[in-house]
Amino acid sequence: MKKLLFFILFTYASVAQNPNRIYQSCQWEDNTLKLKVSDGAYEIKIINDKIAETSFIPKGESFNPDSYAIIPVTSNVEAKFTESQKALDIFTPGIKIIIEKSPFKIIYFNRSSEILSEKNGYTKKDSTELIDFNLDNTEALYGGGSRALGMNRRGNRLKLYNRAQYGYGDRADLLNFCMPIILSSKMYMVHFDNAPIGFLDLDSKKDNTLTYETISGRKTYQVIAADSWQDLEENYTTLTGKQPLPPRWAFGNFSSRFGYHTQKEVTETIDKFEKEKIPVDAIILDLYWFGAAIKGTLGNFEFDKDNFPNPEKMISDLKKKGIKTILITEPFVLTTSKKWQEAVDKKILATDITGKPFTYDFYFGNTGLIDIFQPQGKTWFWNIYKHFTEMGVAGWWGDLGEPELHPSKLFHGEKTADEVHNIYGHNWAKLVSEGYKTDFPNQRPFILMRAGFSGSQRFGMIPWSGDVGRSWGGLKSQLEIALQMGMQGMGYMHSDLGGFAGDNVDNELYVRWLQYGVFQPIFRPHAAESVPAEPVYREEKTKQLAKQAIELRYQMLAYNYTIAFDNNQKGTPLMRPLLFEEPLNKNVLGRSDEYFWGDALLVAPVTEAGQKAKEIYFPDTANWYDFYSDTKHDNGVTEKIKLSEDHIPVFVRAGAFLPMVNLVQNTRDYTTQNIELHYYFDENTPKSEGHLYNDDGETPDAYEKGRYELMHFNAKATGEKITINISNEKGEKMIELDRKFTLIIHNITAKPQKTTIDGKKVKSKWDKKCNMLVVNFKYERKKSKTITVQLTK
Repeated sequence: MKKLLFFILFTYASVAQNPNRIYQSCQWEDNTLKLKVSDGAYEIKIINDKIAETSFIPKGESFNPDSYAIIPVTSNVEAKFTESQKALDIFTPGIKIIIEKSPFKIIYFNRSSEILSEKNGYTKKDSTELIDFNLDNTEALYGGGSRALGMNRRGNRLKLYNRAQYGYGDRADLLNFCMPIILSSKMYMVHFDNAPIGFLDLDSKKDNTLTYETISGRKTYQVIAADSWQDLEENYTTLTGKQPLPPRWAFGNFSSRFGYHTQKEVTETIDKFEKEKIPVDAIILDLYWFGAAIKGTLGNFEFDKDNFPNPEKMISDLKKKGIKTILITEPFVLTTSKKWQEAVDKKILATDITGKPFTYDFYFGNTGLIDIFQPQGKTWFWNIYKHFTEMGVAGWWGDLGEPELHPSKLFHGEKTADEVHNIYGHNWAKLVSEGYKTDFPNQRPFILMRAGFSGSQRFGMIPWSGDVGRSWGGLKSQLEIALQMGMQGMGYMHSDLGGFAGDNVDNELYVRWLQYGVFQPIFRPHAAESVPAEPVYREEKTKQLAKQAIELRYQMLAYNYTIAFDNNQKGTPLMRPLLFEEPLNKNVLGRSDEYFWGDALLVAPVTEAGQKAKEIYFPDTANWYDFYSDTKHDNGVTEKIKLSEDHIPVFVRAGAFLPMVNLVQNTRDYTTQNIELHYYFDENTPKSEGHLYNDDGETPDAYEKGRYELMHFNAKATGEKITINISNEKGEKMIELDRKFTLIIHNITAKPQKTTIDGKKVKSKWDKKCNMLVVNFKYERKKSKTITVQLTK
């Protein structure tokens, strides 16, 4: 039997650590404490002032420094170490660790507050290895990857084995992203830095025990102690890597289905979008691009010339229209595929114990699996991507990357399938990301995948939630999944809008899902072809409602791209749970039915059929204004809001700035030369700020390369006067633009006395019916503007 490793967290009521572990000696050097005990050694490393890494090395074993999840972090702090007769203390301005010598015990603090402690520490029992911790019995728990269980996941035992669940609804115990991460409502995180399969038990026995179980690997974990949720996310993504900013076109609308059978279907679909004047930026080709049948063709990796006779021209013609082409790929090479013999000859397949290609049957046929962990497999696979990228393909969809079927007896070099199963998708994304950096260094990759691991975001992975059922339960579960994954670093988790699995036509469900999609990271309707995913193929009323949602998505591009930039810089999720702003409010710790979209917006999707009204909680951190009607809602209260069929409830934070742009057919024509800047005046919000990020939408690391603009908006407001300052920060390699602003100030209930720009009186228009003030002005490059609105004498 393979060894099992347990990381167990117990209640603070338990105080004794392993009575057989005897402290022997220690050495402190370079922010690392090397600690000898009777049955092995600890290495406790201070990564920065908020992060500590602890490893246990049993006697007879050596320390394994290799991590798939984390990146090198330059320490920004020199920790202090002291030793007394009874204890060893490690101090930073944030995290603190006390090691009691007898009985031996390791305790973690956020400054002076205890957050976590080892109980027995490492122990070995029969075929298992354990590390246990004490856990507060009041805290809510989050993490473990992508699942639908309820926002507070305490009480569940979670299998750590990436696997698809076809057609799931409002509950899914196991999905495609299993990540060994625990987050606590006490604002700390534990990341178990180990790849092999296993389990996370989140107190399923109701005895205040949390168990991490794995078949083998590192006995290493990191503890992050934070002062806020934003601080926690920033430190976690410092540890595991920030998400690169995707190409701007990725924030537009996708045309996608399972699937387009012919070149003619592709061109006719895009022509229909243009005819209906529904914005679209990309089209995704599912598996029919390389074969007419679903089964028997995986691994061809060539266009089926019978149905796609001139793919180069198709891709080129689409590009001329501003449409990007995205191709699906899978990591399987069937024995019936065109590439099978080449794959065998070049030894790019995972093997059996004798070194021969491991073949097995699954839904699509008899297959081998590309071994992306071996240099020859990685190179062979990348050359396929390189070829089609040179042809003009703009993005990639990696499907079945759990891998969907991955027999335990299969080998990747010296490692078994179970040892690397959960990092297959992770390393697949790494392969594509690194290939772009080498061969296409001036192009941002688009990497859509349904399986990954801790840190996959740093490779630019765009995760989606798998083959969700076309049901109201399926829609409802997407909020929790996206919010949880954002908390775990994967800020672009999104769903097949409209739902994927099922033959039912439900126009109300489709519209509500797309309306939600406006305020989630990627807008990508996708479905099995029995029911059209594209709005151009829906009945007229549904099509018009979908078009309205898509148009709003495009008008929101400036705001959405800016919060994507914030994610890139700080790791802050685009979608954020209510607990981010009210961490002490027990009523929001388990809620996912509402969320923040960036800093400015509160979104409450409609997830029930025929719903006429919805109870909405307005967070206590600000007053809120209806995005559509400007109706004011006081902070900290719950109201029943009447629903409309043409939009879901969305509210704007008092004092927020919301930049919007003109509608375009696709992002090729995107510009910020004409900005509609909305400011939501509230005299109870005396100061506020916002910003707008802009670059060319294509250059990797544009901000770091100085190819960017960052416009800053600041407001000071009283009952008598509003002062708004607009300034511009420009990278050294960015050409500034002259702009035209339409400033719309909301909640102006009486005609102002006067409006000035830089002290000079200007014309403004007050709309009495809407309580809005509109000011039009030009913004010249390299200058700032101060707009002052005198409300009363």
